[in-house]
Amino acid sequence: MKVTACRPYHGRIVDTRLAAMADGKSRFKIYFVSIVGRDQPQRFEWAHCGMAPVDFVKRFSAGPDEGVGFVTAFPHITKVFRFAPDVEILLYVKAFNTRDFTPIDLARAEGYMEFACYAEAAIAADEYHAWARGRSVSEYLADWSPCKEAPIADHAKLRAWWEAR
Repeated sequence: MKVTACRPYHGRIVDTRLAAMADGKSRFKIYFVSIVGRDQPQRFEWAHCGMAPVDFVKRFSAGPDEGVGFVTAFPHITKVFRFAPDVEILLYVKAFNTRDFTPIDLARAEGYMEFACYAEAAIAADEYHAWARGRSVSEYLADWSPCKEAPIADHAKLRAWWEAR
């Protein structure tokens, strides 16, 4: 296995919005996430990317997504997590480019699929807990993740450990 260098990572949730979809039934909680402290802030931070969360919500809400779930929207990638309509204890995920809404394939090397960065994983855990304890979809939709910051203490530990062996 080859381990490549990773950029520093500090996810920060900068805004949240509820999207009511065009079908009139579907709802998605949207978490707007920036990765702060990297070069190219226009690529990773909402405050510098030239897009506004309110405009993203309008465009996303008019789109084809149906169901109930949550969205992690970074300036460079958006993931839609929805509770599976056929087995609602599962989360389905898809991704697209935030700027132009073109699909992004989550397939990665060696047959793996990308699941989530740290901020997304923390939000996903909280969202799963909210789904499990909620007695109704309305109750679930009112229960937002408390995650605000998601810093990685050392973004190079896997590489250091792997190369030391």
